[in-house]
Amino acid sequence: MNITDMQNEVDQWITQFEEEYWHPLVLLARLTEEVGELAREINHRFGQKPKKSDEKEKDLALEIADIIFVLLCLANSQGINMEKAFQATMEKYRLRDGNRWTLKETKKEQAGDND
Repeated sequence: MNITDMQNEVDQWITQFEEEYWHPLVLLARLTEEVGELAREINHRFGQKPKKSDEKEKDLALEIADIIFVLLCLANSQGINMEKAFQATMEKYRLRDGNRWTLKETKKEQAGDND
């Protein structure tokens, strides 16, 4: 599934309800909540704060997907095409950061093939 399909599926889900999309500030608060849940799980797994003995481990993939869902709600509510936005962002990173770090040997070889 590509990001356009994801946006369409989210839109079909949300627009079946009378309330439709929440206000952008509410979506931002919801996004913050979801990022906090991901941060808590990562901190439990990789940080210095172990889980309580009665706390279950959460699925990192689902926590990240929750964030994507809210971001797609925000994008849809504002009429943003995420495929175009993502392509523009990747181009920005390629131009700005393409020479910032050391390429792996396989990438150096591929870059040499394109000369």
